[in-house]
Amino acid sequence: MTTIIIEDEKPAARLLQRKLEKLNIQAGVMLHSVEESIDWFSKNEHPDLIFLDIQLSDGLSFEIFEKVAIKSAIIFTTAYDEYALRAFKLNSIDYLLKPIDEDDLEVAVSKFKTRLPKQETIQLDFEQIKRMLINPFEKNHKKRFTIKIGQHLKVIAIDEIECFFSENKGTYIHTFDNRNYLIESTLEVLEQELDPVDFFRINRKFIIPLKAIKEIVLYSNSRLKVILPSYTADEVIVSREKVSDFKNWIG
Repeated sequence: MTTIIIEDEKPAARLLQRKLEKLNIQAGVMLHSVEESIDWFSKNEHPDLIFLDIQLSDGLSFEIFEKVAIKSAIIFTTAYDEYALRAFKLNSIDYLLKPIDEDDLEVAVSKFKTRLPKQETIQLDFEQIKRMLINPFEKNHKKRFTIKIGQHLKVIAIDEIECFFSENKGTYIHTFDNRNYLIESTLEVLEQELDPVDFFRINRKFIIPLKAIKEIVLYSNSRLKVILPSYTADEVIVSREKVSDFKNWIG
């Protein structure tokens, strides 16, 4: 059984390697970053099993799957319960919380062996994972926006917002009372600041909240059209590449 370890910290990788040796499993290759892993998988035969740390030095390890079709089974390793539990819902064999307990490790390896020789290419929705996992423990999602209007400041609560949209290199809030407000931000920044449970970027121009969806209509080229309560300046279209994620988001 060929095995490799992809782990952010080298001491943790060596410790896991020694624990695997007690189970008569040799992990001769240890990788420590997304970039290093992509390069290795591009040039080498894929192993039977990967022990994969979720957070690597240069990003989330799921980014590896954007570049390489991994056919190996995966046991995720993480220091965070929420990372582990959500990752476990994907195509992993198991997950292990750090520090890794030897008994738990043995159970995970045994679970993997019961699935041999089955191998399938791992299919991961990276964008969904990224929204779900980027800094979930540190982030305080935006609750309000302060807008400068002349010499005055206006506070707009998050539940007043019908959508965010970009136009002529500016980014705007559109509220349920049918008003637009220019804000000093971009949709890219807003994606990181807003709660992904409540908000979704449907295309390059719009981010919409779930509560603002009045109606969803089938549209051309396998897209969807969203009807909002008051915004009518432009069609609000879910781009084709976003449709699957959008359907998962709305449940």
